[in-house]
Amino acid sequence: MKKITFLSIIVSLVVLISSCSTGTDKGSIAKITKQTIEQTIDSIAVSADEATLQRANIGVNQLAQLWTSEDGTEKEFAEFCKKYFVTDPVELDSLFYRIDRNMEAIVGNFNKTDLFIKEPVQLSNYKPLPVDLLFSEFDISSHLFSDLYLNKIAHVCILNFPNYSLEQKNTLGENWTAKQWAYARLGDMFTYRIPSELNQNIAKTYANGDFYISNYNINTGCLINDNNEKIFDQGKSLISHWGLRDEIKANYADSENGFNRQEAIYEVMKHIVYQTIPQKVINSSEYMWNPFSNKIYVDDAEQTFTAEPDTRYMHLLNNFKALSAVDKYTPTSPTFISRNFDRTMEISVDDVEALFKSLLSSEQVAKVAAIIKQDLKRDLRPYDIWYDGFKERSNIDQTKLSVITETKYPNTIAFEKDLPNILVKLGWQKDRAQEIAKLIKVDAAVGSGHAWGAAMKNDYAHLRTRIAETGMDYKGYNIAIHEFGHNVEQTLSINDVPYWMLSGVPNNAFTEAAAFLFQNRDLEILLGSKTKDESSEHKNALDNFWSCYEIMGVALVDIEVWKWLYDNPNADEKQLKETVVRIAKDVWNSYYADVLGGKDEPILGIYSHMIDYPLYLSYYPIGHVIDFQLSQHFVGKDFAKEFERIYTQGRLTPQQWMKKAVGNQISIEPLLNAVDAAVDAISN
Repeated sequence: MKKITFLSIIVSLVVLISSCSTGTDKGSIAKITKQTIEQTIDSIAVSADEATLQRANIGVNQLAQLWTSEDGTEKEFAEFCKKYFVTDPVELDSLFYRIDRNMEAIVGNFNKTDLFIKEPVQLSNYKPLPVDLLFSEFDISSHLFSDLYLNKIAHVCILNFPNYSLEQKNTLGENWTAKQWAYARLGDMFTYRIPSELNQNIAKTYANGDFYISNYNINTGCLINDNNEKIFDQGKSLISHWGLRDEIKANYADSENGFNRQEAIYEVMKHIVYQTIPQKVINSSEYMWNPFSNKIYVDDAEQTFTAEPDTRYMHLLNNFKALSAVDKYTPTSPTFISRNFDRTMEISVDDVEALFKSLLSSEQVAKVAAIIKQDLKRDLRPYDIWYDGFKERSNIDQTKLSVITETKYPNTIAFEKDLPNILVKLGWQKDRAQEIAKLIKVDAAVGSGHAWGAAMKNDYAHLRTRIAETGMDYKGYNIAIHEFGHNVEQTLSINDVPYWMLSGVPNNAFTEAAAFLFQNRDLEILLGSKTKDESSEHKNALDNFWSCYEIMGVALVDIEVWKWLYDNPNADEKQLKETVVRIAKDVWNSYYADVLGGKDEPILGIYSHMIDYPLYLSYYPIGHVIDFQLSQHFVGKDFAKEFERIYTQGRLTPQQWMKKAVGNQISIEPLLNAVDAAVDAISN
């Protein structure tokens, strides 16, 4: 699931741009002449060493590109630079510490407020009021950067702390100290000026999409087949897409009814993608629904219905409109695509697509598919992208696992109390486990769950998870352990780094990797099973590979949809729906049809992330790749000790972080080699 922090939202808005010429909230960019810039640099760097002179040159030029007519005249620009440029290294340190301290207080407390006002729409212990959605749309930080520019705090930062390009970070950063990295991240904070009303609109759009997704459930007890027989013994309220996907995974262990249930859930998914799903069956138990014929009944009498309008695609279109409105204010990253990949992820979209296509078209796909087919003893079906048989839990009846988890965790309080014990089972010392766990709170979520981190030291991270009245079932437990991995990363990466500016990880793929590392050890935690042998390592490689195979195609669909939106900015919901379906089918036909069958399958368009968290999907497969590299590194090492070392490096660039973590950059080659070894071992 998603990792949410107020800081991560701030960072996603603060795009790394080395130079910028843009409009602002008020006023227009002032023309600061080359002569004034040169004279200003000369005046503030008198008798300065080479490093200070270089910093003055960058700072004055960058500030000139963001100075507006409202900021002052050209003369006032020069006077400001003379007054606020710091030449003495000791004084520069003092300036940095003061800014670091104050920004932590501002962003950290904004985060607490944002978390608090969104509780009624995100937690299950509230009866939502109409006004709650309005509060969830409210972005308390929407004027933050505008105000920091208005009183010229931003100007002081720009002038004294240079913004470096990604290439510079990856080269110069090889030898940077933690303080130099923190200086560089401060230099990333103020690189353009976006009108506050646009930030507010983005927050509103995200909130609406999240509310739609968080309240989109299908009751399995209402699904029937062509003989009017119930497909499931009991009703479960499954959120789309996570709950539906996990139900498919769970039914691999059911040799009697699993296949038919998987087929039914798959039909449900297709109706959601096509928007042919009856509106009446969403969040309802009043109607029996045959997803194969798409008919609904009450007491065996067929009922008329209206399909859900293209609401799903309306939210996706609204995301595009809100985010593309920012484009003209970020001319060196003129699309949300480039801001997301080049700046926030710090890996180009071309490199991401190349990485994904390389794995999707690899010879290992057919080899692994053959193993799955042999295990299932049938031809593969499209939903077998969610095959779960390589995991240790796949051979255990999940109903029995649910009995354990429901007894152990009847509510969020019980799960929260057990967090220190979970860490101890993973290798942490008791005192340290309690120290980490005391900063994590567990809340009952409306949606599938998420991890919301703190944005200042010694504040709480929140683990939001879904627990039924009967207690936490195994699927919920598995997700909760994933979210706990996020929370531990969030807690370590803000409390145990030397500077707030350095807090966090390079991008969300790295926190997803942390979550996968925890999630993959869920049975070790629950059952005390630590029997890892060569066979286990082979299965882990196959499982990671198949997870990458699944989600990389979905991420490609996400990227291609956004490219199409930029080419067709005036499209409506219907056109967008048709396009998403077409792109999903095209990607399916290119990388999946020959392996899983079914030409023109639309299932890659089911993922909810496309609707409530734009362009997030690419972080998952990169997270899987990182997870595998880290897992190999952890073999024979103290997991807790190495996890803390690696996840307290701070927010370096992705490649710098990986090299310091495991000695190599992000690569699929270790995974492909491990898959070959696993296939050979199984074949022999």
